Amino acid sequence: MKVLVIGGGPAGSVTATALARAGLEVELVEADEFPRYHIGESLTPSCRAVLEAVGVAEKIDAHGFVIKHGGVIQWDSDNWVFDWGKQVGARSWQVDRGVFDDLLLGHARDSGVSVRTGVSVTSVEFDGKRPRAVHCRPKDGAEYVVDDFDFLVDASGRNGVLSSRHFRDRRSLQNLRNIAMWSYWTGVTALPDTPSGGINIVSSDEGWYWAIPLSGGRTSLGYVTTKDAFNRDRAAGEQPEDLYHRLLRASPTMRGLLYDAEHVGEVRVETDYSYIADRFCGPGFAIVGDAACFLDPLLSTGVHLALYSGLTAAASIISIDWGDVTEDEGLLFYEFAYRRAYTRLFALVSVMYERYLGKDGFFRTSDRLIGDDIRQAAVGGLSTRSFAEIIAGLSDLREATDSSTRVLTERLRDEALMVQLRAVGGTDGTPMPDFTSVLENPLRDAESAHFRLVTSPKLRLERIEDDQ
Repeated sequence: MKVLVIGGGPAGSVTATALARAGLEVELVEADEFPRYHIGESLTPSCRAVLEAVGVAEKIDAHGFVIKHGGVIQWDSDNWVFDWGKQVGARSWQVDRGVFDDLLLGHARDSGVSVRTGVSVTSVEFDGKRPRAVHCRPKDGAEYVVDDFDFLVDASGRNGVLSSRHFRDRRSLQNLRNIAMWSYWTGVTALPDTPSGGINIVSSDEGWYWAIPLSGGRTSLGYVTTKDAFNRDRAAGEQPEDLYHRLLRASPTMRGLLYDAEHVGEVRVETDYSYIADRFCGPGFAIVGDAACFLDPLLSTGVHLALYSGLTAAASIISIDWGDVTEDEGLLFYEFAYRRAYTRLFALVSVMYERYLGKDGFFRTSDRLIGDDIRQAAVGGLSTRSFAEIIAGLSDLREATDSSTRVLTERLRDEALMVQLRAVGGTDGTPMPDFTSVLENPLRDAESAHFRLVTSPKLRLERIEDDQ
């Protein structure tokens, strides 16, 4: 099988690398020249597991990024520490994305992927429901057509070649229409009890701040607020840089972190509108990473979703090529795995933004989102473990590789949780979607079988018969 991948960011690079390591012929086209700047610097432990599966984790370790062991969240009147080393036995990195993404794309080349950068995709032609040709335009050459592929992977990020430009089925999530402002500093201190290399998240009346330690003594400092609040302040004539500094000074906590700090970078502004496409795959194609869905950066899960979708999509395509599953079965697994991971994180982020639940409410929701509320009740109380596991991305990997996924799925259908999530609604009064359909497992009714993700000794999907 020959696969064409559109996009060389983390989702595209990991998908392409995994496919090439399995012996498939892979071509990748990327619009930018690498390295290129990108935000999204704080990674989850699940990223390490995925990068180990595609053989690049050692290269990331060797580069010397800051090792991330967790973080501290100061949310309204609550403070809590998540220490992944103690709670889930894992760690991750804080990265410069330009360097990190370039390492991943270089590893894809080293793994046998044919990579062309500076090539934009202008359109995709379909034969019925199946893609048959991709029109490509190099920055310094004539447009050409690629039509010798068997499967197409869209990893084009927010540009969304298929979901945004072709299908036009991307839906904005009205309760998470936010704007981010950020820049870089030196000499920033961390909140007390922050695990080594940890992120700090601090709430405000109209948003929240992040502080991410990076190599070279730099810290990424950002503020996320609603579109309405940002537009209100801008309408009053405040320039983004002045607004950024004023908002940092408005927080006593952030003033403390910046007491001896120096501002060393330009102020950047970007929309953080969360969205999700109506379809993640179809005959002969899969949409991965931000091309399929994007979630507010509150829990630093962007790269997790990119890598997790890339790995599960690659496993599905590999198993389709090997004849272990039908195309319908493989794509159904991918759609379920990625959509469920996104929906669970969306539910948790949305509940956090609504604030009224408090810390125990976050933890209780986390327990129920991974079906752990019964066990927690049995041991006599709430802990941060479920919350830490979800934001580490490890619950998604565990369930994808667990043959008992069907049992966990039934826990997620708990009607009380659905009622709670529906009741939250958006900050603008827009009701949340009904989570029930996306949390149910469509594989539950498959004929006498379901599947799980296997990463060793070869990446693939494994069929699990009902009598096992």
